[in-house]
Amino acid sequence: MNHNRQEVLKTIISSKVSLAPMAGVTDLPLRDLVREYSKTCLITTEMISSELLNQKNRQTCMTDLRETHHPIAFQVSGHKPDLIRKSAQILNDVCDIFDINMGCPVRKVVCGNDGSALMRTPELAQDLVKAAKEGTDKPVSVKFRLGYSENEKNFVEFGEMMQEAGADFITIHGRTRAQMYSGQADWKSIAQLKKNVDIPVFANGDIKSVDDAIRCIEESEADGVAIGRGILGDPTLIHRIEHYFLTGEKLPPPDISEKIDILIHHINMEIDFRGIKTGVKFMRKLFPYYISGVPNAAKIRARIVLEENPEIIINELLSLKTVV
Repeated sequence: MNHNRQEVLKTIISSKVSLAPMAGVTDLPLRDLVREYSKTCLITTEMISSELLNQKNRQTCMTDLRETHHPIAFQVSGHKPDLIRKSAQILNDVCDIFDINMGCPVRKVVCGNDGSALMRTPELAQDLVKAAKEGTDKPVSVKFRLGYSENEKNFVEFGEMMQEAGADFITIHGRTRAQMYSGQADWKSIAQLKKNVDIPVFANGDIKSVDDAIRCIEESEADGVAIGRGILGDPTLIHRIEHYFLTGEKLPPPDISEKIDILIHHINMEIDFRGIKTGVKFMRKLFPYYISGVPNAAKIRARIVLEENPEIIINELLSLKTVV
């Protein structure tokens, strides 16, 4: 690994925790929300299609960010080196890290030869990394899984090949593509990859608490952890994990009353970003995570997911604080 690039990467990744990309979730308001608690974690955008990014009319909306979002990785999917190179050029001035998705297990992505499908074509994956390096002077990272299936676990060799191609940083999800998100993430296997590469490795999958993060680091021997679904309903999690790694102190998770306050704040942020109708609709999928643990949560959720008036939703949520 180039020494200068390694020093740059250390400056960018000053935290042992990153926000993993989640389609339809890690939008601009969610990134704002995470930044309110963590000023140093690496934030990753939602996955961006290199095909769409190279359409001029799509570029502005896909590269939305605020100065406070840095350090930030823009994650791009694709299997055509030329488009990956051009995408890296387009994003060079806004990203701190250019990240290539080689781990998405979703059928429509894989059927397009993107995401996890690239683990079956490691030489092509290498070409993508090389193309990205030609298009940007920023560090290039890759995210992948343990393999395509149980019988195709090639993550160690794949990681070595990504490093050889010039990747500066790896995030690995501890499942195969065939597993999707079922079963348990295999953190221990990640240690095999860590032993065979010299670049930083972040472990991903099933980290939903500070204790999970501690155990993941112990088992994976990774340099850090990437948090995805664990922040749903609790955007303070990344900060609390960072705080533990820095001080050894475990901060308490937000109680139900605090989570309701955060949810109301999140609703208002999405409305400001998307407008009332779309913002309210967008938030419906996140309500269950925030109000989990509230008495009669199912009944409450059934009411507010049908409501279109944000004032009524917020008043309903505020009323919950009197019964918890």
